[in-house]
Amino acid sequence: MEQTIKDPYIFDFITIGKDAKERELEKALIEKIKDFLLELGMGFAFMGSQYHLEVDGRDFYLDLLFYHHRLRCLVAIDLKMTDFMPEYAGKMNFYLSALDDMVRHPDDQPSVGIVLCKSKSGLVAEYSLRDMGKPIGVSEYRLTSRLPDGLSGQLPSPQELAGVLEEVEGG
Repeated sequence: MEQTIKDPYIFDFITIGKDAKERELEKALIEKIKDFLLELGMGFAFMGSQYHLEVDGRDFYLDLLFYHHRLRCLVAIDLKMTDFMPEYAGKMNFYLSALDDMVRHPDDQPSVGIVLCKSKSGLVAEYSLRDMGKPIGVSEYRLTSRLPDGLSGQLPSPQELAGVLEEVEGG
């Protein structure tokens, strides 16, 4: 599983504020689903957002659900706008159990969960997941408004682009 789940995910293709809510992050990712799928990596197919699960007469909603055709399994993603908390692992374990019983095809592998957090403590994540039997990963996401160091000198700045656009429009 370590080879399948990236850490961190770079969401520089979306524009939301640092104080955004989980639903805003989810909406921005859905609007840019192609870019999001490319960032996740090869093999992911989108199945839905706010995926409804009814368990014992109660309604639960999984932030994002994918199917990974190479791994032949469902991949549940829980978005968190906070640092990783131990209770997130329990919630994901619940989602994976429900998906395996109610959604997963008998020929598929067990479902995999990814908790995407603003940041994480490796030790807190390790203790939270150590004795769980289900495949759950904790990854950070990063929003960036500047180009990576390797590209900063290779591409024009936003100010330079604005200047070129003004010249084209004026000339």
